[in-house]
Amino acid sequence: MVVLNKIYTKTGDAGETALGNGTRVAKHDMRVTAYGTSDELNCFVGVARLEATGNVDAALSRIQNDLFDLGADLCRPDMEKDADAEYPPLRMADTQVARLESEIDAMNDALKPLRSFILPGGSALSAHLHVCRTVARRAERLAVELAAMETVNAAAVKYLNRLSDWFFVAARIANNGGKDDVLWIPGANRD
Repeated sequence: MVVLNKIYTKTGDAGETALGNGTRVAKHDMRVTAYGTSDELNCFVGVARLEATGNVDAALSRIQNDLFDLGADLCRPDMEKDADAEYPPLRMADTQVARLESEIDAMNDALKPLRSFILPGGSALSAHLHVCRTVARRAERLAVELAAMETVNAAAVKYLNRLSDWFFVAARIANNGGKDDVLWIPGANRD
């Protein structure tokens, strides 16, 4: 177990940070931006958990742990060198994606099909989950952009894609099983 007793290191004062393999890069490097956004998402999930209970809270707890796994994966470049690493790098697994899909399917079984787009809101938990959904989409876009420049674990990108779907469906569940969803009324305020 690592014990941290010094919170500041001063190693980033010149605008650089270390990746998971020790390589120093600019703090605005696309890889840092991608895993930094997954960390931001994790913070929003923590805020959503303030409103969550029971199975939803337990699922959000699992997602928070997965997001740390995702950050560990994204901060480690050069997947082709994983076999040579001193310690096996942590990579997202397809089983994590499959778990999200299973949970989405179970939540969807309890919902009536949508006949309209919905607006973020309704309950406090639903509103928080919609924020999580949009930050997950941004994290996904950044991971896809990184994957266009460097090798990225495909399971990491898939996880982010399913995760935003999970947040959408969970937000509907949080709105009294979709009964309290706020429906979009196209052109309602044009007059």
